[in-house]
Parts: sequence; C-alpha cells; structure tokens
Amino acid sequence: MQAPRLEQNTATAAANDTRPAAPAAGGRALQFFRRLGPGLITGASDDDPSGIGTYSQAGAQLGFGIGWTMLLTYPLMAAIQEISARIGRTTGHGIAGNLCRHYPNWLLQVIVTLLFIANAINIGADLSAMADATKLLIGGPSFLYVVAFGAVCVGGIVFTNYDRYVMVLKWMTLSLFAYVAALFAAKVHWAEALTGLFVPRITWSSEFFTTLVAILGTTISPYLFFWQASQEAEDVKANQQRQPLVRAPRQARNAFERIRADTLVGMAFSNLIALAIILTTAATLNQAGITSVATSAQAAEALKPVAGEFAFILFALGIVATGLLAIPVLAGSAAYAIGEACKWPIGLSRPPGKAVAFYSTLTAAAILGVAITLSPIDPIKALYWTAVINGVVAVPVMTVMMLMTVQRRVMGKFTITGWLQWLGWTSTLAMAACVVGMAVSWFS
Repeated sequence: MQAPRLEQNTATAAANDTRPAAPAAGGRALQFFRRLGPGLITGASDDDPSGIGTYSQAGAQLGFGIGWTMLLTYPLMAAIQEISARIGRTTGHGIAGNLCRHYPNWLLQVIVTLLFIANAINIGADLSAMADATKLLIGGPSFLYVVAFGAVCVGGIVFTNYDRYVMVLKWMTLSLFAYVAALFAAKVHWAEALTGLFVPRITWSSEFFTTLVAILGTTISPYLFFWQASQEAEDVKANQQRQPLVRAPRQARNAFERIRADTLVGMAFSNLIALAIILTTAATLNQAGITSVATSAQAAEALKPVAGEFAFILFALGIVATGLLAIPVLAGSAAYAIGEACKWPIGLSRPPGKAVAFYSTLTAAAILGVAITLSPIDPIKALYWTAVINGVVAVPVMTVMMLMTVQRRVMGKFTITGWLQWLGWTSTLAMAACVVGMAVSWFS
C-alpha cells in the first residue's frame, strides 16, 4: 500500500537528515512530531510497567521528597541517550556491533548475556503487570492476557512494515498522557510537591538507596542505549540517502541536530510522565499511609479508594498501553545485541525470511518473558528488582560506551568531547555511586 505523500516527503527528509520544506500553517506541530523518532520512542518506552511500578513505589514510600530525582536524571539520561544515538548514526552499527569490532569477545559476551537476561525478566514483569491491570478493569484469567499481549507485541514487530510500525509506536507514546490526567485527578499539595522537586532530600538507609538505584536503573537503562543506537543504525540501512557519518561527514551537522532535538524531547517526555506518576502516588497513597506498593497494578488498585474511579481507570489503562510500547523495544534491543554479537543479518526493516535468527531471538525473548510469569519467580518482586538489576548492569555498559566515543578508530573524526562527554561521565559516575551506596547500606 502506498504511503500518503506527506509521509513520503517526511520520510525522505528524515532519510537525508535535512529539514523538510516549511509546512502550511497548523501543520508544523505534526511535521515536528513526524521528525521525531528513536529518541521519542526510547523515552516513552522507558515508562514501561516496570518503570511505573518503580515510580509508584518511590512516590508511595518516600512521598514528594523523591521528586528531585527527575530533575537530576534528565540531563544525565539525555546525554547518555544522545551519545548512544551518535554511536549508531556515526558508525552505522549498534553498541554490540561496535563492541564486536573493537573490544575483546569476553566483554561482548558478558554484556550481551546480562542484557538478554535483564530484558527477559523485564518482559515477564511487564506482561504480568499488564495482565493484572486488565484483570482489574474487566476481570478474566491473567494467563490468557499474558499470552495475548505477548502474541500481539511479537506479531506486530515481526509482521508489520518497519516504517508503519515505527509510526504506530510514535502515536502510542501519546497514551502516556493518561498519567498527566491522573495527576490532575488527584489532590496534590503543590507547595510541598515543588519543594520536593527542587530541594533534594537524602536519607541514609538501604530503602532509600535501593529506591534511588531503581529510579536510575529505570530512567538510565541498558536496553534503552542498545535500542536507540540500533535504531539509528537501522535507519542508515533502511534509507539509501543516509550513510554512516564516518563515510559521509557532510550529513553530520543535520544528523546531530536532529538527534539532539529528538533525544531532548523524548527524555523530557519520559521524565514528565515519571514525575506525574511519583506526584500522583505521593499525593494519594503516601498521604493515606500506604507506603508499600510492589507493582504498577497494585498502585492502580490502591488508587481506587483514595483518588477515585477515574484516576484508577486512567492508571490501569496506562499500564497496558505502555507495556504494548515497551515490550517490542525490550525484545528488539535484545535481538539487536545478540544479532550483532553473532554477526547475523539483523534489522526490523528486513523481512522475516531474510533475518530468521534475528526475529527468532526477538520472539524467544518474548516467549521467555511469558514463561517467567509461570515460573516460581515472583513477578511482583521481579518488577521492582529488574530496575535495580538494570542499574547495576548499566555501569559497565556506560563505561565502555564512554571509552568508545573518544576513540577515532570507532568514531572517526566525530569523537565526543566537551560538555556532552562530561555529562556522559557524570551520568556513569552517578550510577556507580548509587550502586556502591546501595551495597554499603545493605552491609552496614
């Protein structure tokens, strides 16, 4: 089926990393939205059911006093995601592809294995949360919903045209505004909320540091690095007008401008939604004395008697919508990493018959996630601890990425320097410090 001409023109402009002709009045917002891509999808998928559970627990347990973490993480996550995107756009390969070409095999295998395990657990936890939320809304058996959601996510990513599927994912990001609506449905003490947002409050306890690592592990997560870098590399392969910047340096200026705008908007959107969830649960659950929420579905259920039916429905629907967005990203990032490590033909723009191993890995990650929901592993604990695992795994991944970006043999003349490099290292050190603080607090 032929795409509408506006989409064709926009796609051509994006392929060249150039700005399209000025749109008619009233169409600029839509044109800008269509120019957004990997950064927007990455940011939105960051607020998956696992992330919602983490933010809900943070708001319920620590109240408004944890809101400042969203301001702290924004420049850090924006910097590390822009660095990830630049690696993919500059080299034409994802993070695993560059590890495969420039670093020892043992390092590649360790990082890819940890990523796959964390992603599979995350998928299982997300599917469980989506099923629980659906059961709260309409009743029925949870397992049936787990299988159905898994099949929908895998079927969509495998059998849908790449450009069309990316557009669907982009429009699905709008579903996250349900949490902004839920925030305004709650009664928020805005003076206290703003104080918590701008005045850091730190408590030396294992609960605080574990929650902090979980927040950082959710907002700055390894699968997001791999996904955004791989999507930039994918777009190079899918669009004939694009070439890796190491071979086509003339495209660099427009490419970097597009990547920065895309990433800043995507990460701002992600943190806005996360902050809305924290403030909603702080204003309702924490104020009502409910300080232990293990999953996003539990948060939705707990909201019902405190904030009312409308907030409950919005919160529960948001869990399902964000899961449908995030699971393909989780499974896809695992497939990209393993495919590049094994040097298979990879890419969502390839038909399944020409990338069998890639699509099989993607499907296997989703099936393993479904299987986890049937295992003795407690999905409630998995939902929260996945974020902690991601925080721990992120430290070596980010360290390798930062070392990669200063090497001309990898990045050519587009090595990353200046404030972006400093923010990237600050993000890496902040994550490492939180992990160390969590470990120390456990044994003290």
